Amino acid sequence: MKIRVAATLVAAVGLSLFGALPASAHTYDHKDPYRSGCGNTKRVVKSAPIKSRLAERVGTIKLMWSSSCKTNWTEVSVPTSAHGTINVYTNRGSDRFIFKAGNGGRHWGNMMRAPGVCAWGGVAVQWNGGRGGQNGQGVTAKACG
Repeated sequence: MKIRVAATLVAAVGLSLFGALPASAHTYDHKDPYRSGCGNTKRVVKSAPIKSRLAERVGTIKLMWSSSCKTNWTEVSVPTSAHGTINVYTNRGSDRFIFKAGNGGRHWGNMMRAPGVCAWGGVAVQWNGGRGGQNGQGVTAKACG
């Protein structure tokens, strides 16, 4: 009898601890949209230029949405020699992804589940060591749904 009572108490404590996990802890959060299959139902919801410190356009940032997974992520097109950080933000959390030069200049970050909330993307890039204004940034407008 004592063992059952102790097991029940441990189970109740465990459930209350796991019940305290944040709402943003979802299966697709912080996962690759293409490895998960979510990229199969993607569409661009917002886009913006990526500009250098000298205000020259150096690429494009896109906020993506998957209708099947109800997730957002950020994709960028930059010079092949560029590396940097891709961010996706929602009202419930965010994800940061560091990318290396290459991949034809096409890069994407991880997803965040975002049905019914606002999401937006941001990127910071650098190429050739960042000398002479060879760095830039871009931010999409918010998409709320």
